[in-house]
Amino acid sequence: MADTYRLREGRRLLNALVRVAVRLGVAPKRFYLLTVRGRKSGRPHSIPIIVLSRGGERWLVAPYGERAWVRNARAAGQVTLSRGDLRETLAAREVGPEEAAPILKQYLSETPITRRFFDVTPESPLADFAYEAPRHPVFRLVEPASVPSGKSC
Repeated sequence: MADTYRLREGRRLLNALVRVAVRLGVAPKRFYLLTVRGRKSGRPHSIPIIVLSRGGERWLVAPYGERAWVRNARAAGQVTLSRGDLRETLAAREVGPEEAAPILKQYLSETPITRRFFDVTPESPLADFAYEAPRHPVFRLVEPASVPSGKSC
């Protein structure tokens, strides 16, 4: 059975260090700072996150399950990614289990630190990842031109 994610002091410290590295633009290239407006407070909230590239598209994976950023991204429909001096606001479109399965499989194989939060392994068939998908939401990032007007981050 997969572990449950708990934000402890060690993880808080690591997140703070990664956040600084991302802001300075010295973190690994797939690390970004994800900012999303709180669905209740309206205030921006930021966390370090890994952005997955596949088939010319970019994806966000929630390896620790339905965290606050997931609920906020669903409500806002868009997120802001930043890294160093780069900053872009993108639409975030949640995908269903069948489309999420290959994304989750790739994410799990490329990000071994998160494996204990999944009930599958990188060698598992795609059908197992589709079954696992509701526990790990996946979002396709879409260019801002497709963001409906009136929504801002």
